[in-house]
Amino acid sequence: MQQSVQHRHHRMLSVWFFIGVLLFVYGVIILGVGIADYHHPGDVVLAQYHAPIWGGVLLLVLGSIYTVFNWPSKDRS
Repeated sequence: MQQSVQHRHHRMLSVWFFIGVLLFVYGVIILGVGIADYHHPGDVVLAQYHAPIWGGVLLLVLGSIYTVFNWPSKDRS
C-alpha cells in the first residue's frame, strides 16, 4: 500500500531575528524602568546621566535593526 507523501517546504528562521526581538523587548523593559526612575533617581553614582533611558533606547534601536533586516519573508530562498 503506497501512501501519498506531501513535501512541505519548511523554512528555518534566522537566530538573529529572535535576538532582535529579544533586544527590543529588553529595551522596552529597561526604558520603562528608566522613565519610572527619571523623577526619583536612586542614590547611585552618576544617576544624573539616566543610564537606563539611554540603554533602553540603544537596545530598542539595535533590536529594531536586527528584527527588520532579518524578518522572515516568502521571497527569500
